[in-house]
Amino acid sequence: MTEKLYYLDPFLRTFTATVLSCEPGRDGTWLVTLDRTAFYPEGGGQPGDTGALGDTEVLDTHERDGLVLHTCRDALPAGAQVSGAICWDRRFDHMQQHSGEHVVSGFLCRRYGCDNVGFHLGKDTVTVDFNFPIPPEDLPAIEEEVNAYLWQDRAVEIRSLEGEALRQAEYRSKKFIPGLVRLVSFPGADCCACCGTHVSRAGQIGLVKLLSCQTFREGVRIEMLCGGRALRYLNGVLDQNARVSHALSAKVMETAAAVERLQGELYRLRGRLRSLEEADIARRAESLRGAGDVVLLEPEMDADALRRLCDSVGQTCGGRCAVFAGVDGDYRYAVLCGRETDVRSFAAAMNQALRGRGGGKSGFLQGSCAASGEEIRAYFDALWPGR
Repeated sequence: MTEKLYYLDPFLRTFTATVLSCEPGRDGTWLVTLDRTAFYPEGGGQPGDTGALGDTEVLDTHERDGLVLHTCRDALPAGAQVSGAICWDRRFDHMQQHSGEHVVSGFLCRRYGCDNVGFHLGKDTVTVDFNFPIPPEDLPAIEEEVNAYLWQDRAVEIRSLEGEALRQAEYRSKKFIPGLVRLVSFPGADCCACCGTHVSRAGQIGLVKLLSCQTFREGVRIEMLCGGRALRYLNGVLDQNARVSHALSAKVMETAAAVERLQGELYRLRGRLRSLEEADIARRAESLRGAGDVVLLEPEMDADALRRLCDSVGQTCGGRCAVFAGVDGDYRYAVLCGRETDVRSFAAAMNQALRGRGGGKSGFLQGSCAASGEEIRAYFDALWPGR
């Protein structure tokens, strides 16, 4: 058994230990066991610690049969005395996230009578799953309650119980677990069986920000951030909003209204552009009435406008129609080649000749190509002679 220093003092950053064994791991790594360690092994949704043992890097930490396995980049000799140093910034971040999840789960489970049925502490965010359809509109009030609790800065209480004492204890998600069970309590907020590392006082969580609440299975999945992650997220949001504020010449707290006004203007301009575009397409189509087979090279336009131009000209020209829009080496195309044409063969031949991609059905195809305008004209001069 490895002596678990992270339970005796979760704020311990460095320690010394004796190497008990060193075995080959995967991908050239080594699995090192020690007589004692401050490295927390992955478990309960919390990732394992990283850091250093002597001169080698600890890439990950797991537990097996009571032994903590340190995945190291280099081998360490059995019997050697080594100094260990955990990556403290990463560990403290995990402690903030894990502790914040306890407080949030305690408040939610008490309010809605639900259970926490999933917890994932990811690299960027934390997700917690509950088996009850918690209304998203309730989150702001929950967030205020949670942060008000943090500001009380109450001490975290940890105790280990078993047998009758455990059966008498009140804690969240109570399930029968044989042997000694570690209970982590945030007095007034939550008490739960947990094997992770936590802060010593609630105030060390710093801040809790609930980001989203999405339907998940029979309940919801809540995305949240705590401590330093929450601060960095809010700073990023503030920076983005400040840039929007500057771009729109709007006050920081009035950017939403400014964006709505801009969207209204954009909607009106799109409507006007669509009308002008339709008029131009109708004019082009009328000017090519009875022209027979037509090939057009046009400036850049979106796929919908390209399709509408091709369709309109195809109805008036009395022949086949190919429209290419863009610049040399980067064209979008729409082609009406006739319902009697084998579109698949037509598209395969054209795409091969013009370095294109695309296809279609019922005599119509769309796609893109990397040809020049000269190559396009030469290809259709040979394909549709006399146009």
